This record gives sequence, structure tokens and C-alpha cells, in this order.
Amino acid sequence: MGRYVVRRLLQMIPVFIGATLLIFLMVNVMGDPIAGLCGDRQCDPATAAQLKKEFGLDKPVWQQYLTYMGNVFTGDFGTAFNGQKVTELMSTAFPVTIRLTIVAILFEIVIGITLGVVTGLRRGKPVDTSVLMLTLVVISIPTFVTGLLLQLLLGVEWGWIKPSVSTDAAFSELIVPGLVLASVSLAYVTRLTRTSIAENRRSDYVRTAVAKGLPRRRVITRHLLRNSLIPVVTFIGTDIGALMGGAIVTERIFNIHGVGYQLYQGILRQNTQTVVGFVTVLVLVFLVANLLVDLLYAVLDPRIRYA
Repeated sequence: MGRYVVRRLLQMIPVFIGATLLIFLMVNVMGDPIAGLCGDRQCDPATAAQLKKEFGLDKPVWQQYLTYMGNVFTGDFGTAFNGQKVTELMSTAFPVTIRLTIVAILFEIVIGITLGVVTGLRRGKPVDTSVLMLTLVVISIPTFVTGLLLQLLLGVEWGWIKPSVSTDAAFSELIVPGLVLASVSLAYVTRLTRTSIAENRRSDYVRTAVAKGLPRRRVITRHLLRNSLIPVVTFIGTDIGALMGGAIVTERIFNIHGVGYQLYQGILRQNTQTVVGFVTVLVLVFLVANLLVDLLYAVLDPRIRYA
């Protein structure tokens, strides 16, 4: 196991460098960020040259990338064009989005897996058909439509929640936004769990456990569910980074100042340092989540061993 973890960590290095290089190149061709600093009026050449020198934009792109990566390994993600450190923006944005992601993941695990198990054990029954139709409707409706409808009904019409989230963004305020963020993924988790349960239910080891006279609950939880969760865990693990990076729409609807909000502002204002810094951290989240998912396979299925 230890050798496998070390090998995976070494493999993550070129992936991290390649991903950050691609992001850096893409962000730097978005446009001229200096033009956005001068507002509607065009910067005079002297001011533009001074600003480019101040932010290191007068150097070749490859040199800017090497400087950026060197600073990243020291914990410096650069300075935004408003003079604020990117790490300061991260310290306020990431805790909010992490709480929102935790709420969304809990919805996926609790509701998605529960519905998947129920429908997988009752395949072809009315409850199975109803859940399949419901998940198809959820997948078909865009997230921004779901978010706006819930905000209008629960927040404006019925007054059950606040239409927008406060700056603190407590867990209690993130229940509805978390449900909106997790809605599509929750539907996929339900359908994936249902398919996996229905397939493994016909496996030899399940029939053997039933033939031995084991209690139904033990057969489901100890034998059927553990093996059926492997593809579900893979999806949820990769979905962690996707939820954190894809929360732009949800955070805009509920006025949540998290990672999605900062990325939106950075792209809108062509603030390359902010965008590259936040996306770099999201790349690390993806890599770590994938490693943890691989290690979790061995917990779910004892037959899996890593050398």
C-alpha cells in the first residue's frame, strides 16, 4: 500500500504541472487584463507599461509560468489586480464552498444511495419507475432553473428560507443551495446505484449468502451494497472537485461568496492571477480526491490489493 501511494503521488506531479500549464496558457489568451484596469478609457502607453511591469506581464508567457510555479511551492499564489493577495481571497472563499460541497455530497450519499438501493431491490416495481422518471426530470432541467424556482418558491413566495445567503454562510443556510448544487449528481448517483445493485443481486456470492440463511439486512449491507458501491464511490470522488468548481451558477443565484463567485469575478474582470490561483487549488482537490477514491476501493472490496 505504501509503495502504491508513493507511486501515485509521483504520478500526480506531471499531471499537476501539465494541468496548471494548460490553465495558465488558456487564461493568458483571454484578453488584455491591463485594459480592464483602466475602465472604459484606454490606458496610455506609459501607464500600461508600468502596470505590466508591476504585475510581471511584460515577460514572456513561459517565464511568467515558471515564476508563478516557483511562487506556488512557497504558498504565494500572486496578487490580484486590486492589490489583494489571492491567498486572502482563498481564505474567505474556500471555507464557504467547502461547506456547500459537504452539504451537496451528503445529499448525494444519503438520498442518492438510499433511493438507488430501494429501486435496485424493487426493479420493475412502481417505486422504481417513479424514481427513474423523477431522476430523468431532474437531469433534464438546468441547474439555474432549479435554483431560481426553489429560491422563488421557498424564499420569496413561502418565506421558508432567506432568498440569499449571509456572509457567514452557515450550514443551515446552505441546505437549499446544497440541494440545488447536488440535484443532477444526486440523480446520477441514484441511477448508478440502482443499476449496480440490480446487477450484483444476481451474483453467485449473493445467492450463496442467501442460501446460507443469512439475514436479509446482512446480505444487503455486508455483501451486496459494499461491492455495488465501487462505481458509486468513483463517481462521488470525482464529483467533489466538479461541485467545488461548478458552483458558479448556484453561488450566483443565492449570492454566496465562494469559489464560484471569485472565479466569476476573476473571469469577468480578466484577473488572471485570481483565476489561475483558484483553478490550481481545484486541480489539487481533483488529484487528492482521486487518490482517496482508489484507496477506498480496498476498504469496500477486500479482494483489491495494491502493491
